[in-house]
Amino acid sequence: MINWGIIGLGRIAHTFAKDLAIVENTHLQAVASRSLGRSKEFADQYNAPYYYGSYEEIVTCPELDIVYVATPHPSHHPNTIACLRAGIPVLCEKPFAINLREAREMVKVAHDNQVFLMEAMWTRFLPHLQKAVELINQGAIGKLRSVKANLGFQPPFEPEGRMFNLELGGGALLDIGVYPTFLSVLLLGKPDIVKAVSYIGTTNVDEDTSALFLYDDGRMAQIHSSIRYLTGNDAIIYGEKGNIHLQSVWNEASWLTLNLNNQAPQEFKFDLKGQGFYLQIQEVMNCLQNGKKESDTLPLDFSLAIMETLDRIRRSAEMEYPQDKDVLVSDKR
Repeated sequence: MINWGIIGLGRIAHTFAKDLAIVENTHLQAVASRSLGRSKEFADQYNAPYYYGSYEEIVTCPELDIVYVATPHPSHHPNTIACLRAGIPVLCEKPFAINLREAREMVKVAHDNQVFLMEAMWTRFLPHLQKAVELINQGAIGKLRSVKANLGFQPPFEPEGRMFNLELGGGALLDIGVYPTFLSVLLLGKPDIVKAVSYIGTTNVDEDTSALFLYDDGRMAQIHSSIRYLTGNDAIIYGEKGNIHLQSVWNEASWLTLNLNNQAPQEFKFDLKGQGFYLQIQEVMNCLQNGKKESDTLPLDFSLAIMETLDRIRRSAEMEYPQDKDVLVSDKR
């Protein structure tokens, strides 16, 4: 039995807690919020025996095996480090941190303390993406040429809310643009050149960001994220023999289409339980039970590569957060 804790009790924490119940040999041991009342309400709803009115207190919980960090973006770094220094493994929600500097510090503390750490990039474990990677590795679409991915929706405009608040790491890129960035880095690696533009709204966060990744061998990626309007929310992976179409909403879908040149499309559909978070939970459980300090499927170096690419997008688009203090990674050209 693996006893889980959750820090930060917003919408995504509820999704996680529901999927946690799907996985065998798991138990929600503790939850923590800045509000003791909210923490108790969440604990009662999901039968957690321990609840705390501050994030820091959760490390005192007895028999706690791992913590899922689901706080706003700027809190990922301090919350994760506090748990790691207490010897508690961490699954940290995406984006891994606000910038590469913070992410590197998190990884260093994990290594120094020999404690498991993984970014909660749940899409990596979904069966349709696993199938896409398998098809690519088999050479189904030949050599990769390009990736095109977008995500966009129109949330209520709440200036003080997480989505539009610069102090809370708001904006389109870190909230949903991280997914197209993840897909491009997964399939093509870190780009050689990054060019990006952003529309900065009235609260000084990026409400629209587009980026172009160029590679020295001619490959490229086009990514787009928006909190101004609903986009197509699909992704297409182009190769010399055809393409793989990840259907809308691609980062949480359960099917894809293989389109080979001059052939009829082939559809691949998969069954999912719950939201799909249970698959990353199973990955973490397997790692813990086998004494691993990081996931082979989603290693820490890969999360650092995503974070570095996000920094380069923001540098190109001249977009900064208060936490940056001139530490954004510059593009090499």
